Amino acid sequence: MENSVASAQSTTFKVVAWLGLVWNILGACLYLWAKLDPAGAAAGASPAMQEYMVNMPIYAHIGWSLGIWGSLLGSVLMVMRRRQAVPAFLVSLLGALASFGAQLRAGVLDPGMTVFILAVIALLLWLSRREVAAGRFA
Repeated sequence: MENSVASAQSTTFKVVAWLGLVWNILGACLYLWAKLDPAGAAAGASPAMQEYMVNMPIYAHIGWSLGIWGSLLGSVLMVMRRRQAVPAFLVSLLGALASFGAQLRAGVLDPGMTVFILAVIALLLWLSRREVAAGRFA
């Protein structure tokens, strides 16, 4: 019985870790698209968001970068079962909060997507911390 529970937990962890990695690869691709072709990436956005993308404050750029790349690194480390995933996700969470804070101040924040993104980062952080505490991460 214990082996089946451990196996189910391991399978759930692997599924969540790999889904997190795919999610963060997509986020990194969208980030790169926004940086390499800002007009194309923002074409479907509201005029206010397009204006924000052009005039984004430097701290929002830094926060966005840390949010995206910290989460991607955290997901890679999570799949590899490395304890360094935890600080990577913490950096990502702080970066995302800075980025979303700038969007809130500019009046262009999408609350639904913001909550979803923060929930994904928080879930991956929580799961990584749980695995570290259980001694399952190197």
